[in-house]
Amino acid sequence: MLLLDDNTPALVAMAANGAPAELPKDEFAQTAMTADSIKSTVVDSLKNMNVSDLKDVITGENTLIKDGLRALTELTVSFVPKLIVAILILWIGMKLCKMLKRLIERALERRGAEGSLKTFLGSLVDVLMKAMIVIMAMDVIGIKATSFIALLGAMGLAIGMALQGTLQNFAGGVIILLMKPFKVDDYIECGQYKGYIKEIRIFHTIMRPFNGRTIIIPNSELATKSLINHTKEPLIRLDVLASVAYGTDLAKAKEVLWNVIREEKLIQWEPKPPIIAVSELNSSSVDITLWLWVAVEDYWEVWKHIREDIYIAFNNAGVEIPFPQVTVHQGKSGEPIHMEHRTAVDRPMAVEGEKIGTGN
Repeated sequence: MLLLDDNTPALVAMAANGAPAELPKDEFAQTAMTADSIKSTVVDSLKNMNVSDLKDVITGENTLIKDGLRALTELTVSFVPKLIVAILILWIGMKLCKMLKRLIERALERRGAEGSLKTFLGSLVDVLMKAMIVIMAMDVIGIKATSFIALLGAMGLAIGMALQGTLQNFAGGVIILLMKPFKVDDYIECGQYKGYIKEIRIFHTIMRPFNGRTIIIPNSELATKSLINHTKEPLIRLDVLASVAYGTDLAKAKEVLWNVIREEKLIQWEPKPPIIAVSELNSSSVDITLWLWVAVEDYWEVWKHIREDIYIAFNNAGVEIPFPQVTVHQGKSGEPIHMEHRTAVDRPMAVEGEKIGTGN
């Protein structure tokens, strides 16, 4: 079909001569050039396309939507089970945390631990267990918690070094409240400190001596050093020293002491009876020791008046209580002391072949 317009003669002449010529720059020429370009592009694409690619294009499988759906399906199939397992770990773990916290608090209550210690340890275990459960759930999902754990470890190390003394006191407080070497109202002696325990806290212990002062001792010192608990047992021994002069009838003195013990109703005879025995022969006296067993709450009451009772009983029975005595010997004055004269014979003789002082 021949399209006749103003450019037809020029096109016919160009085709007859077989030589390329520039198309006139009008609307028809631009349309012809665009059509030719599209035709060339389609032909080249069809030549370079494989049969499998052509099939994918025809069936619609090689599309962006198809690839996206396939990736989403694979992600869903692999991720959803992990998510479900992580949720189960969190749910079961939280239940176990509550159960473990209750068990710890009951165990501490059976041991008679302080209320503050029960609350603190229960909360500490609860927080640590929950952190472990969250890390486990993150690992199941696929979130690597290695860096998170390393960061927590570094923070814990820095805090531990900064609070080294405080953490030692805290550990000492936990040991004291768990092991109970002493309790409130016990009378203890630790180094230069001695007195009644008034309060045991997490980081320090408050002691009250007889002079009414208040002593605050770090728990690390009480937990790591030796101490004496004078009121740990229900019965405590009171040692009383009674001295008599030399020449005193010991049988009479002991009888007076036994009468004093029998008059004291707070002294216990069971399971251990009192003991009276001579304990020391001093330079000016014969010392008699009384071992008296009393209840812890009666110790100071007996301590206050037992010596007064012994003094009155000795005085009424005519038993002499000694006092320090010094015997002075007066020698002759004005007589010089002469050193003994020694001869060569008195000197030590060396053994043959042996030199004195050489060690040979």
